[in-house]
Amino acid sequence: MRERQGDLTLLFLLHFHKTNVLAKLNYLTLFIIPILCFYHDKDENSKPEYQILYSFPSKSNLEPYHMDRGISLDDDMSVHLQINELRKLSETCGSNTIFEPQSSCECNAESVPSAPVLRAPEKKLTLFALRLSIFEKSATGLGTLGFIWATVVLLGGFAITLDKTDFWFITIILLIEGTRIFSRSHELEWQHQATWSITDAGISSFRALRSSSHILIKAVKQTFNPLSLIRKPSHNTREVTQVDHLHVGRWNHSRTPTRTWISSDVPLLPYGKWVFLSRNISKVLYWLQLLSATACVVLSSTRLVNHNYGEVQKGDSDKRNRQSALNIFYALALAEALLFLTEKAYWEWKVIYCKLLEEVNKECELGPSGMVSIKRFFYDAYSRCVNGSIFDGLKMDMVTFAIDLLASSSPDEQLIGARILRQFAISARYSDDTLQKIGVNLSVVERLVEMLNWKDPQEEEIRRSAAEILSKLAGKRQNCLRVAGIPGAMESISSLLQTNRSSGDGADEIGEKNLILDHANYSFWTFNHLGLLILKKLACDHDNCGKIGNTRGLLPKIIDFTHAGEKLLRDKNVAPSQVLTVKRSLQLVQLLASTTGATGKHLRKEISEVVFTISNIRDILRHGEKRPTLQKLSIEILTNLALEEEARERIGGTGGVLKELFTIFLNQGMPEHQNQVRRSAGEALAMLALESRANCHRILRLQVLERLIAALEFPMLRVTAARILRNLCTYRGSDCFYLLQGVIAAAPTVLKAIMSEENKLQEVMVGLAAQVFKHMTSNESSIMFERAGIKEEELAKALVQILEKYRHPSAKVPRIRRFTIELAIWMMHDNVKNVYIFKDLGMEKELEGVLETTAELESFNIFSGSVGLSRHNTTIHSLVETALNLLKDQ
Repeated sequence: MRERQGDLTLLFLLHFHKTNVLAKLNYLTLFIIPILCFYHDKDENSKPEYQILYSFPSKSNLEPYHMDRGISLDDDMSVHLQINELRKLSETCGSNTIFEPQSSCECNAESVPSAPVLRAPEKKLTLFALRLSIFEKSATGLGTLGFIWATVVLLGGFAITLDKTDFWFITIILLIEGTRIFSRSHELEWQHQATWSITDAGISSFRALRSSSHILIKAVKQTFNPLSLIRKPSHNTREVTQVDHLHVGRWNHSRTPTRTWISSDVPLLPYGKWVFLSRNISKVLYWLQLLSATACVVLSSTRLVNHNYGEVQKGDSDKRNRQSALNIFYALALAEALLFLTEKAYWEWKVIYCKLLEEVNKECELGPSGMVSIKRFFYDAYSRCVNGSIFDGLKMDMVTFAIDLLASSSPDEQLIGARILRQFAISARYSDDTLQKIGVNLSVVERLVEMLNWKDPQEEEIRRSAAEILSKLAGKRQNCLRVAGIPGAMESISSLLQTNRSSGDGADEIGEKNLILDHANYSFWTFNHLGLLILKKLACDHDNCGKIGNTRGLLPKIIDFTHAGEKLLRDKNVAPSQVLTVKRSLQLVQLLASTTGATGKHLRKEISEVVFTISNIRDILRHGEKRPTLQKLSIEILTNLALEEEARERIGGTGGVLKELFTIFLNQGMPEHQNQVRRSAGEALAMLALESRANCHRILRLQVLERLIAALEFPMLRVTAARILRNLCTYRGSDCFYLLQGVIAAAPTVLKAIMSEENKLQEVMVGLAAQVFKHMTSNESSIMFERAGIKEEELAKALVQILEKYRHPSAKVPRIRRFTIELAIWMMHDNVKNVYIFKDLGMEKELEGVLETTAELESFNIFSGSVGLSRHNTTIHSLVETALNLLKDQ
């Protein structure tokens, strides 16, 4: 451990030492810095030791990002991995149900720990731009000094006495350098203009500029690696050709301005348009500077080597300092030209040989089309360093650069910005930092929301990128409310969902739903997926659920996507994207239906009133045995909708729903990994039977009573089966009394469970026993005790022990004390001996303790979050008083 601490300390000191050295270099002269920078770059590809402190997240921690026809399918794989999906669904917010109060639970909101700080790849470009600007400003400074020296000292002081050869050499050098400096000041502007268009011509022009200088470098590379003559050219040519064919078609779909010129395509002269296009001028200026610098080196070197400036006569004071003045001028001109050529060599080395731009593009994960973005970013950084302070370019980063482009009025710039932000937002390495910068900038979020309304086919990629960025942004808890808080955000997101339902001929009919398939030039299903994904993430917040419900026409759209035909549900070869659409829509409806409070009550009413909601779910229950995930989501929707009495009656009155739920719940042939689906079906049935005489009657007509009693023997189904039976016994109505006579057969099983089980199972069995024994006479109850092998004294003792154990209400078993008292009251009514048994066991004392600890928690059948619903008709206080009166009267 001490050795490792020592190594870390050494690495820290090394990093600190290097930082100080770099800081001191800022105070050196401009002539030394370029040389140091040039030689430092030779080993730049080998990382210094202290970079070990920067670590990347392991692959296992990276969020997978699947693409289906260009869309982000965050949970597409779940369509095929049904076992993992069901497990995730069951673990989303714990194992709590609506039959017990639940703590607040966040769903899908990403709260992963922040990733390690990563070095931004674009720092290599800004550092490269800084070093180039140092060369450039140094050369420009020397050129300016030489120009002043020549005009003031030589031509001003020695113009008459200069030799004819020197006069013309000086004149030619001044003209060349003046032209070069002038063209250099504008070359950057022309190069910048060449990157404004990302059409095929713009890409080709830049590639042509690079390939023209690549000819010179190729010879140098072949000198060091002769084999490259055989291998490299063919590979590079093939790669460039593939990239061209792959992306030219997509770039050509980019929208072009119709009322303004594209700067890179402006013909400067009416003739020779290709030569005089503005994007080709930069190449002319590039070679003009190289030629002028080379000519300056040749001319200056020639005069310095020959050193023949003419003889100076003795006593000729006018020519006394001419030789020194000429030497200084030629030396300045030579140094300035050499610095410029060194800058160009350094440029070519880094860009062509070291492939710096390609390396940064690869690290940024922008793909082949990202080279345009990288070049544009580099030219912007270089322009800032040259035109302003050399440190201005260091302040740039790719995210801020993309944000600025996104706000532009140019379609090409908007597309570049959208591509960069999208790729950085979905990248596991850069997403946290990118989404944080976007989230705190409200104008950017508003811009992205605005782009969702762009339905022009030429703007499809921009719109899709904006939707993907927002889908990632909405997954961050702190940004969820910001997105939904933008005026018109829900309407914009709703515009992504394309489900055209034709208008009916009259008010007495509803139009048919028309399925919109992907067009050759537009992917409608892509936007459907993204729209549902954004809404699903926004629905994790309670306030956003209310906004979704209040958005006109949005709920019917969402419910239309829950429709799944028999072929889609049973055919394993169906496209995963179609199943994913149904799944996401069901997840969204489930989130909305499970909302708590007044908002949830309103949403459940709105959802249940859409006439297609329950019928769509019924089709999934009927034909979805191969899609258990969809079945579970559908059942959970029914369970949540059943919280409202009106919706409960609608569900029960829809033909086949109860039957399909029982088919799933009692299906013993289901694989083990689908047990969650069976358990959910049981909870839905228990909810539908709660306080609904009509639904209880419908269930009894299905003749499933014997199978429900048999289900009490299966550990997985015991709790839900007991709840269903208890609700049938409680809310059946007097006309169904005789239909439930068969329930007495469950008494032995129920009694054994009360004596041997605990917690939730014990609670539901005690509650069921209190209702089952009401259907028996004293003789029948005695027979059931004998069959169970349990004496009434033992049951009485177990009930007293339950009250001793739960001296205070429990959130996990909120009704166990109520059910215990109800069963004790029946036992005392059934047999007077039980009164004395309870007295001897101290029941009176326990009941008095219950009076002191009663709570609202014990007054409800079900809960929506921490809010109680369906209050019991009899308060627990009244039950306790009844039991105490029985004990005292006897």
